[in-house]
Amino acid sequence: MTRLHPLSWLILGFAVFFLLPLGFHGLWIPDETRYAQVSQEMLMSGNWVAPHFMGVRYFEKPAAGYWLIALGQAVFGENLFGVRIASVLATALSVLLAYLIARRLWNDPRKSFACALLYMSFGLVAGQAGYSNLDPQFTLWVNLSLVALWFALDSPSLRGRLGCWALLGLACGMGFMTKGFLAWLLPVLVAVPYLIWQRRVGELLRYGPLAIVVAVLVCLPWALAIHVREPDYWRFFFWHEHIRRFASDNAQHARPFWFFLPIMVVACLPWAALLPTTLCKAWKEKRQPAIAFLALWLLLPLGFFSLSNGKLPTYIMPCLLPLALLMGHGLIDLIKQGKARTIVINGAVNFALGMAAMVGLIYLQITDPLYSNSHAEMFSLSLAFIVLLGWILANLLQTVRPLTLWAMPALGIGLLVALLPAGMPQLIADNEMPDQFVLEHLDELQHTRALLSNELGLASALSWRLREPEVAFYGTEGELRYGLHYEEAAHRKVTLDNVQAWLAEARERGSVAVLMRVHSTSEHREEGQLPPGGKRYRKGNLVLTIYPQHP
Repeated sequence: MTRLHPLSWLILGFAVFFLLPLGFHGLWIPDETRYAQVSQEMLMSGNWVAPHFMGVRYFEKPAAGYWLIALGQAVFGENLFGVRIASVLATALSVLLAYLIARRLWNDPRKSFACALLYMSFGLVAGQAGYSNLDPQFTLWVNLSLVALWFALDSPSLRGRLGCWALLGLACGMGFMTKGFLAWLLPVLVAVPYLIWQRRVGELLRYGPLAIVVAVLVCLPWALAIHVREPDYWRFFFWHEHIRRFASDNAQHARPFWFFLPIMVVACLPWAALLPTTLCKAWKEKRQPAIAFLALWLLLPLGFFSLSNGKLPTYIMPCLLPLALLMGHGLIDLIKQGKARTIVINGAVNFALGMAAMVGLIYLQITDPLYSNSHAEMFSLSLAFIVLLGWILANLLQTVRPLTLWAMPALGIGLLVALLPAGMPQLIADNEMPDQFVLEHLDELQHTRALLSNELGLASALSWRLREPEVAFYGTEGELRYGLHYEEAAHRKVTLDNVQAWLAEARERGSVAVLMRVHSTSEHREEGQLPPGGKRYRKGNLVLTIYPQHP
């Protein structure tokens, strides 16, 4: 393994499957268009302190995550690659952390490679790597804080310990500025019980203040600046985004307590069949400090997230690195002992899933076609079949040669994340990646003087492509409800009752573009309130109408 330079293979695989395909498909709504537009607006306005979404105050997250996405657009251009590069690099650094901490824990090149490969090929990690949102960034900072904690506890020198505690503080500060107070809580949640068990609380008391000081120094300039510029920020951000989301009965994305248990199984595909063996081995070795630390890192954040009323699948991403470490540790031990049964089962389960998906796709295409007969659709269907065939063959190889070709499922997941978005049926691509629809009519849209949309995802796609934050919102508020309550933003709200008057006034100043999703009964009613005339373009559920200026 050392002759093959495993880290080089990881970098090559990451570049081929995650980096190169970034520009092959449009931005998914609602997240990608939102983060693209907020960060673009920072570049255009020069306001790097208070996040604004299409010119409206948007206080759901701090600023640092948007800074990195904005930096990607500043360096690589305001394009698909520039929007997504921050997520890719954050994931790549998390993979590197997996490699480094595995090397420190076990000093075994095969385990270092396996842990990094498994983490990189976990379905949730791989899927989010090329997806522009804040979860890969936040996960990186949490991973860095806990890796730094282990290195601090394991360092033989005073200088090394001080450096690692300072790095922990830096990671906590950046994590806080990316997504909030969880970045401070999660390392404490793991460190305190572990150090109590190890009877090393004194180290926490001696070195912990250094981490706190560094974290405060990282956060304080922006925290004071946002307080001065937007005095209501901290009230909204703390109560709405933390307390209400955690404890409120009507929390956003409310889910039952057990929600994350099946999500964990799906998140670590195509390695999910290794879970029982991994957990059993961790239980048997629980008295080993490294295993205990990883178990606490996995279980305590998972338990905390499960207590929250508001839940999304990506919330558990900080739990996946310790799971990959435990799983890679157990997998290589099985290979060394020549025990292939668990690996064979894993390949067989994935093979069965791939075959079921292949049969299901063929059946649907025959009975109720997902893809039309156009050349573009047939190309997308071909990509979907390539993905499924790659998955099936890769996992078949693991089943047939488990001790030598154990890593093949990573190839299957690589093909999936690289090709499947571009292989989606046109109906899904049209409805869920509206920036491509906007791009088709960009020349006409650039001459319009006013914009209107009935969905925030469509509005942000329109705003990002045209570099125009001023979009009016037709019968929708969503996550902008708070910002639209400010007096200066009230004119952005358009209702069924005043849409015709708004359009008439806007057309006196120039042409107007109206981008709508028309699918539900209420959306058809909204479309029905629009005046006749204008050029109308339809694609899937999307309707673009361009009204000329009143003569």
